Amino acid sequence: MTATTSLHIPAALLAEAEAAASGVIAPLERAVFDAAPDGIAVVDETATLVRVNPALVRMAGYPDAAALVGQPLDVLLPSAARGAHAAWVRRFFAHPQPRPMGRVRDLALRRADGSELPVDIALGLCVCDGRPCAVAFVRDVTESRALIERLQHLAAHDPLTGLANRAQLRSQACLAAAAARRHGHTAALLLLDLDDFKGINDTHGHPVGDRVLQVVAERLREAVRTDDVVARLGGDEFAVLLPYVESPVDALRVADKLLIALGRPVRVEGLELAIGASVGVACCPQDAQDADALLRAADLALYAAKGGGRQQPARYAPALAQAMDERARLAERLRQALRHGGLALHYQPQVDVRTGAVVGVEALLRWTDAELGAVPPARFIPVAEASGLILPLGDWVLHEACRQARAWADQGLRLRVAVNLSPAQFRQPGLVAQVRELLRAHGVAPDALELEITESQAMADADQARRTLTALADLGVAVALDDFGTGHSSLALLKALPVQRLKIDRSFVRDIPHDNTDTVLVRGALALARTLRREVVAEGVETAEQLAFLRRCRCPVYQGWLFAPALPANDVFERVASSGGHSA
Repeated sequence: MTATTSLHIPAALLAEAEAAASGVIAPLERAVFDAAPDGIAVVDETATLVRVNPALVRMAGYPDAAALVGQPLDVLLPSAARGAHAAWVRRFFAHPQPRPMGRVRDLALRRADGSELPVDIALGLCVCDGRPCAVAFVRDVTESRALIERLQHLAAHDPLTGLANRAQLRSQACLAAAAARRHGHTAALLLLDLDDFKGINDTHGHPVGDRVLQVVAERLREAVRTDDVVARLGGDEFAVLLPYVESPVDALRVADKLLIALGRPVRVEGLELAIGASVGVACCPQDAQDADALLRAADLALYAAKGGGRQQPARYAPALAQAMDERARLAERLRQALRHGGLALHYQPQVDVRTGAVVGVEALLRWTDAELGAVPPARFIPVAEASGLILPLGDWVLHEACRQARAWADQGLRLRVAVNLSPAQFRQPGLVAQVRELLRAHGVAPDALELEITESQAMADADQARRTLTALADLGVAVALDDFGTGHSSLALLKALPVQRLKIDRSFVRDIPHDNTDTVLVRGALALARTLRREVVAEGVETAEQLAFLRRCRCPVYQGWLFAPALPANDVFERVASSGGHSA
């Protein structure tokens, strides 16, 4: 057998085919053909299967190669593809062109039992027994397709409840508002906030709180129509978009129905928990003309509902100013905290999975106000972003993290301190110079500081991200990609960015090892990180089972409540010392 054309065909396979033509099968080449993990099919110009390897036989569900050799290629094709495929085979042999994998979407292999297997195919051409033949390399892409679908789903949905997320809600609200204006009907947006959900979390723990959120999601879905959109916006805030109602009065009736549904006690792990909610209602075109204005109006109505004694829906009115006043008050108190105190950093340890030693900490911002009490980040960070305070707030966090790293170093404790950068902070052209000056002013070694950005930040402007992260890496500062797996980063981007560490998002860790999809995703992320020579931190580890799974998968570092929550700086030294952590 001699090859007139060799397109994407391993040399060993061609050598084997050559030997086959002369009646001799070389053991090494036969072993290569038989051991190939991808399916291999040799097809002549009549679209007849000439040879198949064991991987293809297994993939197609046949007992042996003899059941396929001599059969028309159609036996491996879905019925819908057979008619067009014969013409395609003729064109291929008339004008053979190499085709690598990834060129055609949604290919499928028909199995012996009639089921279909998603595959990808690469093609080449050779000569077998004196006639031209096509060589098809067939790859099972079931897991990779499932991973892509999972990531796409996560990009538009809340991982805990499966509801639409904020981005998906806004997209649907844009369509609903446009349709309402065009056709003259009413679209309505209902924002819901659970009453004292923080108390449930604080008293019974986050697993119970998460289950309550899931029950709330189920009840909301059951209470509305299939065409309505139910979303979780974060924390204990939900939304229901009604693309079509007769009038605002109907939207208020739906709000009453939701309050009744959420007013029933929730039974979780033997507990009977009373929950309730506040609902704000805004309508298009009566209260707002577009999606963003509709969201703002519903937000203002929600604040009014909270101030009106709860358990009663409130509809937006032009005079509604209470929510706006509240945000203005928050912004002013936050300015005072920046000037006069009230902000603090707590630090969650990052722990070596193998030894249990603390190898670093993540700095997390806390705010306690003399008038407002403890204000959670979920409440004040959006206000900081909207008011322009996010940049001075980010500056304060960087300064304090460097100061604390120096203080620990003076105590003989060497810890890497990780700091999250906000999108606005990461976009600042003076960021690298600021970090350089802070390290110099506090006398902190560059490798004692790690800066975290999210996948979304990296993807927003890949060129800017690459320049900034490269400059930070040149300083000796470590860079981590936070919430890994929840965005849209590509392998090419991961390879190009000078990222030392990938942080697996807690949404993937929550259900391991019981959720098969999450276990595959975590294993895949760890394998990818090892291939790219990146370190990994798994976030949100709360159970010994989760830690045992990560240990089996050779995940190097984790953080989460299983070891410790975020601790005040004074408590970190003692906890690190007890873990056998790093010291100078």
